Amino acid sequence: MQYRELGRTGWQVSEISLGAWAIGSGWGSVDDRESIAALHQAVDLGVNFIDTADVYGDGRSEQLIARLRKERSERLVVATKAGRRLSPHIADGYNAENLSRFVERSLRNLDTDCLDLLQLHCPPTEVYYRPEVFGALDDLVKAGKIRYYGVSVEKVEEALKAIEYPAVQTVQIIFNMFRHRPAELFFREAKRRKVGILARVPLASGLLTGKMTRQTTFSSDDHRNYNRYGQSFDLGETFSGVDFEMGLDAVEELRAAVPEGATMAQFALRWILMFDAVSCAIPGARRPDQAQDNIRAAELPPLTKAHMSRVKDVYDRYIRDQAHHRW
Repeated sequence: MQYRELGRTGWQVSEISLGAWAIGSGWGSVDDRESIAALHQAVDLGVNFIDTADVYGDGRSEQLIARLRKERSERLVVATKAGRRLSPHIADGYNAENLSRFVERSLRNLDTDCLDLLQLHCPPTEVYYRPEVFGALDDLVKAGKIRYYGVSVEKVEEALKAIEYPAVQTVQIIFNMFRHRPAELFFREAKRRKVGILARVPLASGLLTGKMTRQTTFSSDDHRNYNRYGQSFDLGETFSGVDFEMGLDAVEELRAAVPEGATMAQFALRWILMFDAVSCAIPGARRPDQAQDNIRAAELPPLTKAHMSRVKDVYDRYIRDQAHHRW
């Protein structure tokens, strides 16, 4: 495992880390024993950064991570998120009282006195234009409730606005073979301001594993079923906003470029690591074998210019017109 700086926090984080949405909810049935085993497998292979949220399984994900921490001696950095518990999910809900309440709940779930990193959880765009929201986060830092804070965004516009606030340490943004736009202006600005970047949805909800076909089905409690057309939350969260069938066609073309000895998923993750602005990618894993397969991507040698050109060509022909301008 290789490690990269996370913004200005002083932390060195594993370049392939772990996203813990899937062990909470939203991806079909989950077994806590397998989830814990997957978490342990990840730490065994060098992962030291885990991303979660208070709404993943209504606290289930955070509680499993608290259990992991008790069972390990390694220093693990845990990032969580707040805001999506709001109903309705509106900008006015992002106020000091609600943020404090959400933080207290996550402190209990994670069984800690101070959160390593708190991220606003894809708030409405208007929130990024309200300095008082970030002032409330500053107050939580001063109170010793959180060490650092950042944001999880849907759009590049939101990312660029967020990093104007001097204490924003990290931005979590969708970046993968089907989402190239962040690598344009945003990556350059984030590097200039020394802001850490967490590449989320790195496998496009599993599309980029190469394991799906037109016959693949998803259970009713899997967002790849109930949010396929953006019915429950932002369309871009599911398959990166790409039409499923078109995505399958794009993956077939990408498959021909997979380096010898690598899986399609490892190829997709190694592509993300070719961008030095990225602090880490955070693929999910519900089973130990998934965690191991993802983490092995860190062992692959750098991709060649031919690999990178192939990915760009597929993106330009299949994805750009669908997704590039939207997020």
